Amino acid sequence: MMKKFLTAIAAALAGSIAANAAEPVKIGFSESKTGLFAQAATSQYQAYNLWREQVNAAGGLDVAGTKRKVEFVSYDDQSNPGKAVQIYEKLITDDKVDLLLAPWGTSLHLAIVGVLERYKFPMVGNTAASVQLRKLKAANIWFPTSLFPDRQSDVLAALLKDRGVGSAALVTNQLPYTQENKSFVVPALKKAGIELVVNEDYPPNVKDLTALLTKVKNAKPDAVLAYTYPADAVLYMNGAREVGLDQKVQVVLLGPQYDFFGKIFGAARNGILTMGHWTPARKDWPSAKTFADAFKARWKTDPDFVDAPLAYVSVEILQQAVAKAGLDKDKLRETIAGTTFATINGPARFEGVMNVALPTMISQIQGGTQHIVWPPEERTAEAIAKPAWK
Repeated sequence: MMKKFLTAIAAALAGSIAANAAEPVKIGFSESKTGLFAQAATSQYQAYNLWREQVNAAGGLDVAGTKRKVEFVSYDDQSNPGKAVQIYEKLITDDKVDLLLAPWGTSLHLAIVGVLERYKFPMVGNTAASVQLRKLKAANIWFPTSLFPDRQSDVLAALLKDRGVGSAALVTNQLPYTQENKSFVVPALKKAGIELVVNEDYPPNVKDLTALLTKVKNAKPDAVLAYTYPADAVLYMNGAREVGLDQKVQVVLLGPQYDFFGKIFGAARNGILTMGHWTPARKDWPSAKTFADAFKARWKTDPDFVDAPLAYVSVEILQQAVAKAGLDKDKLRETIAGTTFATINGPARFEGVMNVALPTMISQIQGGTQHIVWPPEERTAEAIAKPAWK
């Protein structure tokens, strides 16, 4: 009996020593620490680092039954797609990372697809949504989001029609994602019988939108659609208050989802409609609130409602795939493509590069929280009229 006991102890110790001696799993990615996307990209790598800390605190990443600590290898891509391509080449060929995480934004995702395909290196994307992505027919990248401009435009037009909107004004940043959304929302509005009374673009480096918004005010639309990135969303809010845009329906594409935006505008962002399919208020996604609480405890700020949860969803999917398939690229590719994953944003299941388990949704800021308000079967709150500016 004693001999068996000692043998069991020795085996346990050997297993513990082997686990501790296992090489860390090297995971590489590029960060937009500087450049145009720096402000928006912060929450992505906050989500990445929260996940890494959680995994390591639990003993490491489960690699087909063996726990191994996670080590990050990252570089600043300067918000430059060309730089991102160089970085992902280096991560694969020089740094020889075991796994990859995604960069920030649609343009950088598009840029690195060729690298992933050339090296047959699977990666779960996150902060990207473009119809172009569906056309790539890529075998090594997947997108958990449902915020693709064509589908998002149809859903938004249906919501506006339901809110009694008969006319709208559209102001759009000239960057690719906002322009792609514009290209789909214009025909979607027309199909819904909504007249577009203003349709104007502005440059990414714009400093003031008051002149353009004065034109919008004079047109007297029922709704205003501001297709912004986070930085110019601030300009829109300031300009809208200054010129007195009092429309009860106002859409701001990117900006209201971020905690910095809430700190600037407080209750003034209540009633703003925006893109988004995640909220900690979904009762059928209990891990959503767990993530939100953990994020706030770690970073002393609330997660945004788009990038942080999408980034976290991507590592949840990767973690579950690695537990099943290990680090073999072919097995990983097969597992990601053919498995239904549990995430903080509900189930994820891919057909091609798309997550077909997640419907496209429109959200609204209410009481400082983002709620899903459309479509009706997905909502966590009824849409409200935007209150008067304060």
